[in-house]
Amino acid sequence: MERSDFPIFYPMQTRWMDNDIYGHVNNVTYYSYFDSAINRFLIEKGGLNIHASDVVGFVVSSNCQFRKPLAYPDAISVGLRVAKIGHSSVTYETGIFRDSETEASAYGQVVHVFVSREHNTATRIPESIHQALEQIVVHHFD
Repeated sequence: MERSDFPIFYPMQTRWMDNDIYGHVNNVTYYSYFDSAINRFLIEKGGLNIHASDVVGFVVSSNCQFRKPLAYPDAISVGLRVAKIGHSSVTYETGIFRDSETEASAYGQVVHVFVSREHNTATRIPESIHQALEQIVVHHFD
């Protein structure tokens, strides 16, 4: 995946603690980068109040393809786009890029199901979030 495949980016900084014994960012840490970018988008663009909203997004599926290792102190950007929006779920596609590179070091997919905080059951995506998600939908033509 290329940088041009993504409509929005969130800058991040790898941390010393992200490195594992092999001297590169540990594989599980990539998921925290994905999660941070997605939730920042939902808060900033969709108006999600993580402490008080009636609806929360639960990750029900995720995957990552590792292409090139990252290591502290790499400055990175996480690209975000939406592949699919349903009534209560959304499929995000993410890419992690060194700031100096156009090819993704890793890319993945995360599926959120929006859930009623009170009842812990699937519910419709709130309109403000749905509108924000629509802004970064990519249309696949297979």
